[in-house]
Amino acid sequence: MLTKEKTINWFQGLQDEICTQLEAADGKGQFREDAWRRPEGGGGRTRILEGRHIAKGGVNFSAVHGPMPEKISRALGISTGDFLATGVSIVLHPANPMVPVIHMNVRYFEVQPAGNPEGEPIWWFGGGIDLTPHYIDTEDARFFHQQLKKVCDAHHPDYYAHFKQWADDYFYLKHRRETRGVGGIFFDRLNEEGGFSKAARFAFVQEVGRAFSPLYIHFLEKHREASYGERELAWQGLRRGRYVEFNLVWDKGTKFGLDTEGRTESILMSLPPVANWAYDYHPEEGTPEARTLSLLRKGIDWVNYTES
Repeated sequence: MLTKEKTINWFQGLQDEICTQLEAADGKGQFREDAWRRPEGGGGRTRILEGRHIAKGGVNFSAVHGPMPEKISRALGISTGDFLATGVSIVLHPANPMVPVIHMNVRYFEVQPAGNPEGEPIWWFGGGIDLTPHYIDTEDARFFHQQLKKVCDAHHPDYYAHFKQWADDYFYLKHRRETRGVGGIFFDRLNEEGGFSKAARFAFVQEVGRAFSPLYIHFLEKHREASYGERELAWQGLRRGRYVEFNLVWDKGTKFGLDTEGRTESILMSLPPVANWAYDYHPEEGTPEARTLSLLRKGIDWVNYTES
């Protein structure tokens, strides 16, 4: 039987595994851990790395519980009660502008309705993984999506198409009319609907979690020694600014953490060490920067993408 204790323990182990792999890949940095407690119930471990190749990386685990705030209950459209939210959240900002930013989150949520303390809780899994290059390498985007499709196809033939579209819609800066990067997969409220068991949903989430390190280390090793100069660093700063805009304006995880009075430093660990904004900036036509902007749009079939 899949208990919430087993689920929590697995997420803790995933954090440990990923941190060990990232330290080895960086070759210099080591994670600093802040273990914290939430006064209302639960806590977590925030781990931050500032290394040679990873300028700032965060790998967070949390398992928080307690009475669900009414604001969250209304937003989720479910009755009030005691909730549990647990999972792992990762954002890595590289030093080299040719290495992409990556984000992953895998999580479990349940609530025991106040009017039914002995009944089955309402539960679901959620998460996603997406890639945000400063400069889009179409070969990288194709490889990334092909690997995610393999993960999805092993669990359901409809997963990839559905979750890829969900990611295109979710990781989108509406006020800029551009995607955050080349997308990936995003999913939420995966429960028993459609005839799935809790174990089957969890198995999918586990495979997404395990896919993270091999994928990112592939990109890190491919690009970390690439040459760059002031122009590329300036562009990296502007793209990091877009990342900040998304996380502070649109990201639901940020809002959930703040609305449940989570630990602010852990919630905002996703922000880059440095970001810039330039008024009404437009790159020159024909430049790598302009090419990247032209590819920040929904609906690209990255699995089968070829240069035109």
